[in-house]
This record gives sequence, C-alpha cells and structure tokens, in this order.
Amino acid sequence: MVAKLCYKHCLMNSQNSSLSRPHPSPIIHGDEDCFILTQNVLRDADEHAAGLQHWQQEYEQLSGGVFAGSLDEIWFGNIQMFRERTNQILHETGQSWGGSRTIAVTIDAIGEGLFSGTTLNRGSLFTLGGDGVLDFRTPKQLDVIAVTTGAEELREFAYAVCDIDIEDNLATSGVLNHSVDAAHCLGQFLELLLSSIKDSPYILNHPQIRKEIEEEILTNLVVATSDAGPSNQMVTGPSRKSVVDKAKAYVLEHHEDPVTVIDLCKVLQISRRTLQYSFESVLDINPVTYLRAIRLNRVRRALKVGSGVTSMTVADIAARWGFWHLSRFACNYKQMFGELPSETLRKHPY
Repeated sequence: MVAKLCYKHCLMNSQNSSLSRPHPSPIIHGDEDCFILTQNVLRDADEHAAGLQHWQQEYEQLSGGVFAGSLDEIWFGNIQMFRERTNQILHETGQSWGGSRTIAVTIDAIGEGLFSGTTLNRGSLFTLGGDGVLDFRTPKQLDVIAVTTGAEELREFAYAVCDIDIEDNLATSGVLNHSVDAAHCLGQFLELLLSSIKDSPYILNHPQIRKEIEEEILTNLVVATSDAGPSNQMVTGPSRKSVVDKAKAYVLEHHEDPVTVIDLCKVLQISRRTLQYSFESVLDINPVTYLRAIRLNRVRRALKVGSGVTSMTVADIAARWGFWHLSRFACNYKQMFGELPSETLRKHPY
C-alpha cells in the first residue's frame, strides 16, 4: 500500500485539445493521516493513461475521432477509488500496483468490450489482481467506477465480516458471472459515495469518517462478488491472445519497417485466417486496421515529443513508422485523432 503524505485536493482541466496543464492545486492541511482527490478532464489518451496513480498503463486508440476523457480519483486509507469516462475504443494494457485487487462496474457502455478475453457491456462486474495483466479493449463509450484495495486486506475483511473466502470467486482476472442486481447496487453505491466526497472532500479529514467509509466500501465489494464467479462468456482462448500479443510485440520491435499481415503470418507461422480470427476475437478489429492504428498512435507520441526538435518534421516521423504516402497518412491521422499531424506537432511544446 502506498502511503500518502498530505491532504491534497487537485484539479486538472484541459477543455481544449492541447496538452493538459494542471491548474494551481489548493492543499487542505490535516493531521498525520490524509486523502488525495484528483479530477482530470483530458483530450489525450496518453495523458489519460498516465493519470491513474501507481498504475502502469498504455492506451492505444483504435477508433477514429478526437479523444475526450475524464478521470476522478480518491485515495484514503487502503482505498483507491476512481471513475473513468472515455469516448473512443481503446486497447488498455498494463498493471495495477502490487498486492492489489481491483473490482469495477460499468455504469454505462455503448457497444461491447473485451476484458481479459470475456465480453463486457453495461452493468458488467469485473476484476483485476495486482499480479494480473490489464488487457481491455473498451467499448466505444465507457463509464466505469472501480475500487482498488489491498488483496490480502480485502480477503481478511471478507473472512472476518462475512465468513467467506472472496478469492475463491476472484481467482482470475476477467468479467464475473454475477446478478444484474449485484452490479446495479454496487454501481449506485459507488456513484453516490464518489459524488458526496467530491461535493464535500473535507469530510475525509475525520479519521472516523474514513474508517466508516472504508468498511462500507469493503462490505459492498464482498456482497457484490460473494455469489459471482468467472464468466462463462469466454470468447478468447489463450492461444489467440498469445497471437495478438506476439504480433504487437513484433510490430513495435520492427517500427522501422512497415510490417504487413503477411510478415506476421510468416514470423508467427500461422495462416492469415488464424491471424484474422485472433484479432477479431481479442480486439474486435481486423489485423490491417490494428497495425495501422498502432503505428498512428506511435507517430502521435513521437510528434508530441519531437515538437521541441527544430529539425524534426512530420515527414521524418511518419517515415520512421512506415508511412510513405504523406497525403494518405495525413488523412488517416486526422480520421483517427481529429487533427492533422502538423497541428499535433505545433500545439505540444517540448
């Protein structure tokens, strides 16, 4: 568990499409205990991925359009609670902090997502262990609330309060086989709690309030998952996920060459049909579109970093990632991110 050093109520807001800049952060002083409340409104998927404290994440944007997201996060005691909203299909990869257990519920979703190979939509309840790997192809529109806490602390609480071993139901990361009412009740409780704390963050100055809220959160998590188990809606076998993971690794390792579907088939020693099925079952996208999206995301990151280098041009960066037809590249880039590559280079000072 990561110790907090002070009360801090932070606000970051970027309503325009430029790189977000934090506004001055008022600090609320208290006793030796503390909480942190952060609110982010962002127009950049990379900034959004980096916004969640003590998680290692990378977001690849797969659908076209200007990204818009928000992230509200509260830390106190042994609780990290956050609400995340996004408006594009993303492939989220990474890991939470060690020894943790995350339980989340989708408040709203437009379209289906895939979390650790299981289908996810509105009202889904899902989990991720601290030692597990985040693998989430999000729906087009997503509103999710999650709680991350110490796995051992949650297990001990479940034993002491409810006399159950919660890890029996949360053995693997994925979408849980739960009742609609369980997810709805948990979602309503977390929404109300998060809203109340945002309206009156000073209530967390009081140790007794923090203790009561933490116990109420843990109780609701245990109740929501006590009758849940791994979903039977598994749509992705380990072999297909392995194909996608290896394909992505190969593309990133060979960024100087425009990797093709045929290249991947030869390297992975699989048929084009197997590659197609693997990508469609894991990410609901065909390999050609995915390869282009990966390279476009890498170009965008390079443009933001390279904007401070006077000799760096859009053509140089595009060529590095295998885009040789500049007008076609610019069209694909704008379709994906809602702006021309030259605009990205101009608006992100190094």
